[in-house]
Amino acid sequence: MGIKDDAVEIRAQGWRTLAALHGRIEAELEKALQSAAELSVVEYTVLDALSRQDGWHMRMQQLARATALSSSATTRLVNRLEDRGLLTRVLCADDRRGIYTELTAAGEKLLLSARPVHDATLAQSLAEAEEVPELEPLVKALGALQHA
Repeated sequence: MGIKDDAVEIRAQGWRTLAALHGRIEAELEKALQSAAELSVVEYTVLDALSRQDGWHMRMQQLARATALSSSATTRLVNRLEDRGLLTRVLCADDRRGIYTELTAAGEKLLLSARPVHDATLAQSLAEAEEVPELEPLVKALGALQHA
């Protein structure tokens, strides 16, 4: 194997490690959020993304980027959350073709109750992952990003 092949394998191994860490954490978050708030991870991500926006609204394409979903999957997700009264859609005042998605009071309330569960589960999952030798360097690198 040449130097170029070694570099490819190192990147591939890094990607597999990242995917393993992500899958492990997402599974724990999914269980905890479903149990505590009847939210999926991606539903929580939408509510959280909206809460972090000035004015508490985003265009659908912004939400799609924030959730890493396709446009059609984002629309279905927004429909479900809207049916639950957690968000609403509003026409853009500047562009009548544009539609914003906004967090409702009920959505904010649910998010505020779910956030401590999310944060505690994330912290616990990362602490457990740090005990796995293959994942430890990545978890430590994530921790270092907080101090950068």
